[in-house]
Amino acid sequence: MITRLIDRNFANMRLDRFLRKAFPEESLSVFFSIIRKKKVRVNGVVAKANLMLQEGDLVNIYENFKSVSDEEKDMSLAQSAQIKADVDAAREAALDSGENPNSNIIAFPGTAPARDKATATGFAKNKSTWGKALSGAEKQSNWGAKELDIVIQTEDYLVVNKPSGLASQPGSGTKPGESLVEYLWEWGRQEQLDFKPTIAHRLDQETSGMLLVALHGDTLRDLTRMIREHEVDKYYYALVKGNLAQDRGTISEKLTRTDAAKGSKMKVGVDDKDAKEAITHYRVKQHYIGYDLVKIKLETGRMHQIRAHFASIGHPLLGDSRYGDFALNREVKKELGLHRLFLHSCRLEFDWQGEKKVLDCPLPKELQAVIDQLKRKPYERKENNFRRRR
Repeated sequence: MITRLIDRNFANMRLDRFLRKAFPEESLSVFFSIIRKKKVRVNGVVAKANLMLQEGDLVNIYENFKSVSDEEKDMSLAQSAQIKADVDAAREAALDSGENPNSNIIAFPGTAPARDKATATGFAKNKSTWGKALSGAEKQSNWGAKELDIVIQTEDYLVVNKPSGLASQPGSGTKPGESLVEYLWEWGRQEQLDFKPTIAHRLDQETSGMLLVALHGDTLRDLTRMIREHEVDKYYYALVKGNLAQDRGTISEKLTRTDAAKGSKMKVGVDDKDAKEAITHYRVKQHYIGYDLVKIKLETGRMHQIRAHFASIGHPLLGDSRYGDFALNREVKKELGLHRLFLHSCRLEFDWQGEKKVLDCPLPKELQAVIDQLKRKPYERKENNFRRRR
């Protein structure tokens, strides 16, 4: 028998989905079979696939999975017996004190308040939710966890400052163990978490700045829903070619993804069935001679949205190797020392558990060094039919 105690990472999840998450190496047919044969019980009752699990539920699986070691099976048996003993003890203590015997029971057979946290999760042993063991390349990349720039850490989430050049997640063209997600996994192992820290959104590899990272399954579901429903305001700094005609504006042009051998790009203004709405708001923070520093707020979050939108209006981002002015990029690389895309996620705003969160992240030193070399454009405005310069 295999035992799992449901913690917050798997609360409010269907039983069949939980099984897929908890035992990723097993096939779907195995799960369908054991559920059909009534070999899965939740709180002692035969369970169906669509049962919604709650925190504190005890799942007993009367089947031996190949991916579960004998040691872990023995641990499951001992854990199940311990949980029952804890519940019985809690009930007896409640009866002795004249209280409701179920008042401190999360769910039968749930947990007594004094249980050890690592045992209560049911997933700490061998980090069952973490998948396969580290490869050699992944072990060599452990330094990345130590280099994480954590803006804020709470019980529910992290906000990390990703440097330019680091991929948000593993993929083609990224060496094993050399992505932010993998660094976060290693950090999670060091912190002895029972859930893989997971980013709720992404940044392009060349873009720096803040990303939200969930530390629990329910947090991940909440954050992804908030981002999908535009409840997280994301702001960026970008340095663009030339001076914009208006200090404030909105670029509202649909984007269509095109894939090629050299990499995916977004086409602007193509109105077909694959085109997706994209809205970018901007405000000029400072005019420089030949350039504008703009602060951008995304209303939608499409791939390459900022880069494609500003390139489409004739003001590409500096250092952009895909949508930019390549001759200008060579010039600013030589004269200003800009060796990366000038795009930085500088602010996140959202409500969390009834509290407004506003998080800021200044420009990294390599981008600030570029700004420090630029010459400000003299301020001009019309007033009383004459132009005043200051």
